[in-house]
Amino acid sequence: MDTTKDLAPDAADSPVGLPGRWLGYTAVLAASVMDLLDSTIANVAAPSIRTSLGGSYADLQWIAASYTLAMAVALLVGGRLGDMFGRKRVLLTGMAGFVVGSMICATAQSPSMLIGARLVQGAFGAVMIPQCFGIPREIFSPREVKKAWGIFGPMMGLSAVLGPVVAGVLIHADLFGSGWRMIFGINLPIGLAALAVGWKFLPDIKPAARGVRLDSLGVLLAGAGAFLLVFPLVQGRELGWPAWTLVMLAASLPVLGVFALHQVRRSRAGLSPLVEPSVFRKRSYVSGVAFAIAFTASMGGMILTLGVFLQVGLGYTALHSALATAPWAVGALFGSAGGAVFMGTLGRKVLHIGLALMGAGVLGLYAVFQTAGADLTAWQLAAPLVVGGAGMGMIFVPLFDIILGGVEPHEIGSASGTLQAVQQLGMTLGIAALGTVFFNILGDSAGGTAAHVSSALDAASTTALCTGGLIAVAFLLGFFLPPAARPLPAEDAPAPAAELASV
Repeated sequence: MDTTKDLAPDAADSPVGLPGRWLGYTAVLAASVMDLLDSTIANVAAPSIRTSLGGSYADLQWIAASYTLAMAVALLVGGRLGDMFGRKRVLLTGMAGFVVGSMICATAQSPSMLIGARLVQGAFGAVMIPQCFGIPREIFSPREVKKAWGIFGPMMGLSAVLGPVVAGVLIHADLFGSGWRMIFGINLPIGLAALAVGWKFLPDIKPAARGVRLDSLGVLLAGAGAFLLVFPLVQGRELGWPAWTLVMLAASLPVLGVFALHQVRRSRAGLSPLVEPSVFRKRSYVSGVAFAIAFTASMGGMILTLGVFLQVGLGYTALHSALATAPWAVGALFGSAGGAVFMGTLGRKVLHIGLALMGAGVLGLYAVFQTAGADLTAWQLAAPLVVGGAGMGMIFVPLFDIILGGVEPHEIGSASGTLQAVQQLGMTLGIAALGTVFFNILGDSAGGTAAHVSSALDAASTTALCTGGLIAVAFLLGFFLPPAARPLPAEDAPAPAAELASV
């Protein structure tokens, strides 16, 4: 007797066979879209937020950096929580916390309140995002997983392109007098709808590692080390670099060293570490970690400073700034397709090609800043932004597969999770370091004056050169990566590329 006749198409291939599994998958997509949007839209809104709430330029850096910093630390345990308590439960918990954090952002009355809410968003985002990559493999057959990733990739790409534009439109529309607050408030209807759908249609799958204990001390050490590293980079300039900020910066290294030693001890004791120490004995993986930090730092710092430059320096509106920088996302969308096509044949060479294009785009921006001056228009930015974005996109897709090329199969889970956390830390460091360079040169001159515009152009030019330097460092590190991508089973191949879309 055929028991599958009443199920949805391809239900016979599903490990679960629930008719609503594809509808439940929309909750997974919604969670990923919310994370991707909230990791970028604050950069567009930063000047509007400062006008509304006041605060310093360092606050603008923290509004962006607090999200990625919290995510970097929480990602170390996000995936493990799904294994321990079930991915559906953890996904819904993460989504609920993310929506609450979004509502606090939307109602924030001070910069510090907004920064705290962004920390909440980032932490719960790190709880929900790993489940978005585990759930499809639990509820779909191998054939269906391919279809699921086929939907995921284009949707994330479209979100990356439209996210800043949507933020600019929402700020410009000023719905109900909300201004910038609506970029966070929009998560309420999206999140509530996704929670309802996920609760009803996502199946409950038995946890794979029930009873495993989390490494709480490891999380505290990792968080402390990251905070000691990032805080002085953001606040040092504004405070005049007092001695204690330099002490904090120096203290970050031994704290992170204690974290590493703690992971080694847990591994030797037979306990599950947050980070598998054995992967750091592989030169190719260590080089890959450094590569990821340099690459994402260049990207995170440039995206923040370019948006602030256009609005604070040249007086663009949020919508005009979002439209002016949209070619970068468009280029990234097409570049990612090229990276996927050539990854198998070119291996790590595709990373070098992408970095060369990205560097050419950044140097093109420098040339535009130097030649156009105060008469700079969005059209003059378009060509270098498209080229630079295409280069960045070419790196996104193959990056995980190539860095993990020399990792043993039993190390893949830990190595991949650590790499995701490192990417977020790289973004945070880029926002902190390049933002500090930019705001230090910008100074406090009155907006709209010739001196202010001149300072803004100098700041943008110097930041572009620093970004180019980080790209050059990544280019050199690329020679130490595995020459070819890690071969994957056919049903798993799209996953690493999809994971990078969330960055």
